[in-house]
Amino acid sequence: MEQNEIYLIDLWHIFRREWRWFVAVLVVVLGLTFAWVSTARSQWEATAWIQIGQVGSAPVGQDPKVEPLLRVIARVQTVPFQDDVVRSLGLVPDSAEARLYRRSLKIDPNPFANLFKLTIRAYSARQANELARATLTQLQAVHQRLDALPLKLANDRLDELDSNLRIALADRVRLTSGTESADHAAAALAGVLLASKNEDIRALQQARSELVVRLAPNYTYETSMPWPVYVPEYRAFPNSVLSIGIGIVFGLFLAGVAAIGRNALRRRSTKARPLGTH
Repeated sequence: MEQNEIYLIDLWHIFRREWRWFVAVLVVVLGLTFAWVSTARSQWEATAWIQIGQVGSAPVGQDPKVEPLLRVIARVQTVPFQDDVVRSLGLVPDSAEARLYRRSLKIDPNPFANLFKLTIRAYSARQANELARATLTQLQAVHQRLDALPLKLANDRLDELDSNLRIALADRVRLTSGTESADHAAAALAGVLLASKNEDIRALQQARSELVVRLAPNYTYETSMPWPVYVPEYRAFPNSVLSIGIGIVFGLFLAGVAAIGRNALRRRSTKARPLGTH
C-alpha cells in the first residue's frame, strides 16, 4: 500500500478538520456567483422567421425569388446592412446595443421552404423585438428596389394583354356581323377571319389568365415574416439557474482543493517543527 494514496475516509477526515476553509471558499465562490448574476447586464433573445419575396412572372426555368437565399444571408451578415438596421432605430453603430446585435446575429437557413431563421439579442425584450423587425424592414426596402422593375414589366404586360383582348373582342363583333352579309364570298371570308380571331382571343385569354395567376399573392409576394417575432418571457443571459448550478459545482471543487491544500500545509508544518528545535 502506497503512503500517498488518499481514500474517501481520509478525505472525510480532512474535510472535518478543515471545514472552516471548505465553508469559507464555498461561501466566497457562491457570493461572487450571486453578485455576478445580480449585476450582469441582462440580455433577451428574439427569434424571427423571414420568408424571401418572389415575383411569379419570372421566366420559366429561372428562380422566382427576388434574391437567392445565400445572397440574402450574405447581405444580412454584412456590417453596412447591420449598421443601417441599428441606425433605423436611432442607435449609434458603435454603441453597446449595436455591438451586441452584430455579435449575436445568427441565421439558420431552410432552403426547401424559402425561409431563414433569424436570432438576435438585445438588452431588453422590447429592443430585441424592434431589432428583429428592423432587420426585416431593411431587407424589405432592399428587395422592393430589386423587384420594382420585374413587377412593372409584369403589370405592363398585363395591361398590354387587356388592351389586345379588348381590340380582339371588338374585331370579333365586327366579323360576326360580317358573316351575316348577303354577299356569300364576303361572308365566307368573314367566317375564316372570325375563326382565326377566336383562336387569337383564346390565346390572349389564356396568356392573361396565366399572368394573373402568377401575379396572385400565392406566387408573387414581398419579403415578410410568416409568424410574429418570438421573445421569451425570461432573459437569455445570464441564465440564473445554470449560473448558480455552475457556481455550486465550481465552489465545491475549489473548496475541496482549498481544504486539501490547507491540510497538506498543516502536515508539512507539523513535520518541520521538530527539525527546527535542534
